[in-house]
Amino acid sequence: MRLTRAGEYAVRCVLYLSKKGKGVVVSRKEVAEHAVIPAHFLAKIAQDLAKAGMIEIRQGAKGGFALLMDPEEITLLAVVETVIGEIFLNDCVIRPQSCEASSNCSVHNVWMTARDQLRNTLGSVTFAQLINQPVCISEGPKVARGVGGNR
Repeated sequence: MRLTRAGEYAVRCVLYLSKKGKGVVVSRKEVAEHAVIPAHFLAKIAQDLAKAGMIEIRQGAKGGFALLMDPEEITLLAVVETVIGEIFLNDCVIRPQSCEASSNCSVHNVWMTARDQLRNTLGSVTFAQLINQPVCISEGPKVARGVGGNR
């Protein structure tokens, strides 16, 4: 499994806002530059995060994004699944009816165990823990290279 760009950008966005603190309004431009997220991706991601109640989108000249939850309350799992949907490793995990053998298939059981372990790992890490360690977000703006914003 590989995390999508949208998932990675959502993590970067929440990470940057977490570093600023709950309730602090940060301009879209600042988030995009410091977290190296293309503006068109940031707008979509922000909408998803706002619908989930993690951030607030404020309009106007002094608008931007503000974290609505404490970083201690936000897990990597919550952010990733807000943007990409529920994590699953194979169709038979999310839709057992798609495979006639999933109820007694040894491979299905491995997919389920791996999925549960991944979800448990991501669910056990909060953004408060992450911001207290070195992270991929700079204090100064970076310039996104190409569509993916690779560093």
